[in-house]
Amino acid sequence: MMNIEKFKLKEIKKQNPAGYWVKDEIIRNKDILFSGTLLGSQSQSWYWSNRIISQIEYAMELNKIFDANYNKILNSAIDFLYENYRKEKSITKTVALETEKLLLPLSQISKSFKILCVAHAHIDMNWMWRYDETVSVVLETFRTVLKLMSEYPKFKFSQSQASVYKILEEFDLEMLEEVKKRIKEGKLEVTASTWVEHDKNMPGSESMVRQILYTKQYLSKILEIDSESLQIDFEPDTFGHSINIPELLFNAGIKYYYHCRGYKGYNIYKWLAPSGNYIIAYNEPFWYNSPIDSSAAINVPHFCTKYNIDTMLKVYGIGDHGGGPTRRDIERIIDMNDWPVFPEFRFGTYHEYFSLLDKNSSNMQEVKKELNFVFTGCYTSQSKLKQANRISEKTLNEAEMFSTFSCLLTSSSKYPSLDFSKAWENVLFNQFHDILPGSCTGGSQEYAMGLFQKTMAITNTHLSYALRHITGRIDTEGIFQQNKKVNKESISEGAGAGYGVENFKVIQSEQNSEKERIFHVFNSATFIRREVVEITIWDWDGDLEKIIIKNEKGKIITHQLIDRTFQSYWGHNYFRLLINAEVPSCGYSTYIMSEMEENDLEFSKEEMFNVLAPRIEKPDEFIMENEYIKVTFDSKNLSINSLIDKENNQEIVDKSHPSGIFRLIEEEGKHEGTAWVVGRYMNIKNLLNDIKVKDVCLDENISKSITYELSFMNSLLKIKISLDQDSPTLTYDVQCEWKEFGKVGESVPQLNFFLPLSYSPITFKYDVPFGVIERKGANMDVPANSFAVGVNQKADNKSVMLVTNSKYGFRCNNNVMSVSLIRSSTDPDPYPEVGSHKFRLGISLVNVISNKDLIDKAYTFNHPLNSFYGTFHKGTLPLSKGFMSLKSKNVVVSGIKMPEKNSFNRLIIRLYEVNGEEENVELSFFWKVKNAYMIDINEKIMPERNDISFINNNVSFKTKPYFLSSLLVEFDN
Repeated sequence: MMNIEKFKLKEIKKQNPAGYWVKDEIIRNKDILFSGTLLGSQSQSWYWSNRIISQIEYAMELNKIFDANYNKILNSAIDFLYENYRKEKSITKTVALETEKLLLPLSQISKSFKILCVAHAHIDMNWMWRYDETVSVVLETFRTVLKLMSEYPKFKFSQSQASVYKILEEFDLEMLEEVKKRIKEGKLEVTASTWVEHDKNMPGSESMVRQILYTKQYLSKILEIDSESLQIDFEPDTFGHSINIPELLFNAGIKYYYHCRGYKGYNIYKWLAPSGNYIIAYNEPFWYNSPIDSSAAINVPHFCTKYNIDTMLKVYGIGDHGGGPTRRDIERIIDMNDWPVFPEFRFGTYHEYFSLLDKNSSNMQEVKKELNFVFTGCYTSQSKLKQANRISEKTLNEAEMFSTFSCLLTSSSKYPSLDFSKAWENVLFNQFHDILPGSCTGGSQEYAMGLFQKTMAITNTHLSYALRHITGRIDTEGIFQQNKKVNKESISEGAGAGYGVENFKVIQSEQNSEKERIFHVFNSATFIRREVVEITIWDWDGDLEKIIIKNEKGKIITHQLIDRTFQSYWGHNYFRLLINAEVPSCGYSTYIMSEMEENDLEFSKEEMFNVLAPRIEKPDEFIMENEYIKVTFDSKNLSINSLIDKENNQEIVDKSHPSGIFRLIEEEGKHEGTAWVVGRYMNIKNLLNDIKVKDVCLDENISKSITYELSFMNSLLKIKISLDQDSPTLTYDVQCEWKEFGKVGESVPQLNFFLPLSYSPITFKYDVPFGVIERKGANMDVPANSFAVGVNQKADNKSVMLVTNSKYGFRCNNNVMSVSLIRSSTDPDPYPEVGSHKFRLGISLVNVISNKDLIDKAYTFNHPLNSFYGTFHKGTLPLSKGFMSLKSKNVVVSGIKMPEKNSFNRLIIRLYEVNGEEENVELSFFWKVKNAYMIDINEKIMPERNDISFINNNVSFKTKPYFLSSLLVEFDN
């Protein structure tokens, strides 16, 4: 195109802007009115200027990809249009149509390119509003769409999220029936393969699975469709995408992925998991929330040529608040399809478009990485929502596992599949990309926390039922030889109702009235654990100094009293003690508490429990030490002066800076969306003043601790630092009374934990769904499921793991590791964090060679051993037993459950390989194995995966690097 012709077109466009949509503006140029809100018609002069200019611009783009072969035609058309515009000072219908005639030789090549227009409504689940408003949005949107369908036979509509259809089922069954009718006609496409358009970084592995499992299960039933037809994961607004999403989707039979954030590369590509399994991904080049206008055509030639296709996707539908496609959009698609020098416009679906891409998949570029980062403030904002997610996942994991074992012990116990699915639906809803990330208002948070309470009621109830059923079958009758007598004056039975639930523990009430007490300790991990566990004893009338604890073999074990006097709880008295328990994998062990007898006197008190420290004065030296680490704290501010890895005699922390400290950070808050974005650090204050030490227990053998408080601004921190016997982890139990507020447009206060290291890691490891990722250091928050590890380049030396029980945002760079704890963002919720917060942090020494070891360590931190009361009775189970064990160096278990259907004498175990190695994995069970199958995420048997062998109580199979595997194991009656 000659420069003079470009100039002419530019002069015309000054007075005649191309494109229907001019945002929300009204533009007046030389008495010609252009409005972005009017539907085009032939009576409006601006319609004809837009029509012909858009076609010329489209033809110019065609000319570029065809090596300027159409210069002559374009020059002629522009000359004609320019000369007539100079005379008339406007573009009339007659002039536009005459110009079109000059362009007609390009019509055939123009129509060889196509635009597939897919309508949808972006419906956020509880973003800036409450749930009742979400319900209204869903119903009104579908009402509008169904009306438009009845008027426009070719119009099609697509909608994601199982939760949307759940609303139809609950609130408008008549509308649901019409939706089902339109689905069968092929006019309404279901693009939901997840319960909500959920966050893809923070949910745990098994949550990711359940998003798909329950969605396909529910929609196939309620909409009467084949679950295998749900092949698209539609995530337009999700804030980043974890590296193993392709592996998950591949295993679920989901082939296609639509997204709009987290990646600036290819628009059409194969997204490969570390295993090599892949899905076809479409990275929206423009935006998912837009109307139809003529500018949609301009990029078609270049886009289609770049990706060797003839069709471009146009996603349209107005609003973050439902609404969706408009009558104007539909009319424009119909109209523009008739423009002679323009692409072919037609209504369609995502499945249609992805099917076209699938045919050309062999030529696609490959991407093999996580698609991050975006909106990094969302890893911390609304911390209570994040704690609710982590606790829900933890408790569901344990409740499903022990409920499965309980049911397998006897056919009289029914697996509560329906209740668990209800609990999961609550969790999955709360993982929506504006709820779990905390980019929501207070009303949304309130609803989410209500769902969390319902979830915990279900899970705690069934976990308690399962543990009670298992303990009821343990043979404890012969533990004591003497006849046991009921103490009729005792008030201990039933004591402690509700105790521990506030802190999300399993029920801690008592069922014994005797002087002798029995309790069982449960381990949900797939490996043996030797750890400290807390036991609560109710209304005991014995002598605390004569307590003796024995294991199931009758051996006296050391204990430590937490309370040296009785505590009060709703009319009952209790005290707590610690023991170092040893518990089989996925099983339990038994411990007995009684008073010392004469034949026990050979043991000194020091061997049975830790007595009070001698009454002598010592210097203020705060040192904790066990066989793994030695920690020295500053006597004034309790920062870590030194942390020694005793095995390698290696100093871990940077001694030139205060380490292991809390900081108050003032973020710059001048930008909008402070919940989404962590602002620049303006001011940092180390919280090292006014430390008040409340308790020091450094002479105990089982658990050493220091408890202190510190006040800052309007807030208060209560911190207990502890080091357990045989543990390489220094633990911080924190309670924060947070009363800080952000200042709109100015600043955001943040509480932060800060750990400078003695070495400078080049990379850091983080746990992500279905594995571990290694990232370079960065001066920004990045997501992890629970931990960050600063990789020590010296192979023989230990690395430092910073692990949490409810936090997700880590900032690790150079020799500094930190985790963002609380942020008082100012919008959309101006008061998101005020109140009481409880959380745990751990500093642990680890070997970074095995990713499995890292995940296992984080699992134990997030899943403390559970203690549960016992009674004296006959039974068929031994005093200590594991129901399942895993023999593997590379494989991690994400969940154990019974099948959704036909659960009798069967369980499902889900595993994933994390070290990138092939391995023969072995599983051992309490029950004799009858059969074993590989299944997909939808719990359907995969006949092509027949590499399983089993004999007696054992199952083995070979896993490939980074593969996700699900096994269905069937046992003999």
